[in-house]
Amino acid sequence: MLKAIADTHTVIWYIFDDERLSQTAKSTIENIGQNGHNVGFSTITIVEIIYLIEKGRIPKDTLNKLITEINQGDTLLVSISLDENIAKSLANVSRDEIPDLPDRLIAATGLYYNIPIISRDYKIKSSKVKTIW
Repeated sequence: MLKAIADTHTVIWYIFDDERLSQTAKSTIENIGQNGHNVGFSTITIVEIIYLIEKGRIPKDTLNKLITEINQGDTLLVSISLDENIAKSLANVSRDEIPDLPDRLIAATGLYYNIPIISRDYKIKSSKVKTIW
């Protein structure tokens, strides 16, 4: 069962066990996994990872590491494809509160599933979207 949606930086920091991932975020992710549930991430995260690799801002093996993680049989992280329902949920994410389109899509994914976003992003955290950090 899907219990939260991870923002792009959350996914990256989780798979690399990066200390920038807050203890609350890390504990939340681990607890979700220990209870046999999943943390989703929007497919826009894959697009963002490719873009960040191209810009040299994250390690080149990030995408391969993520793909390996999600292809495991008992994976904690699951990819959530952008579909019509999530696209429609975007109308409920204020562009004034969250102006960046990838962040809005991530927030819309959480809204559609009625679950929190695990994110450090200030604009997401200060919006009406339930956020864990």
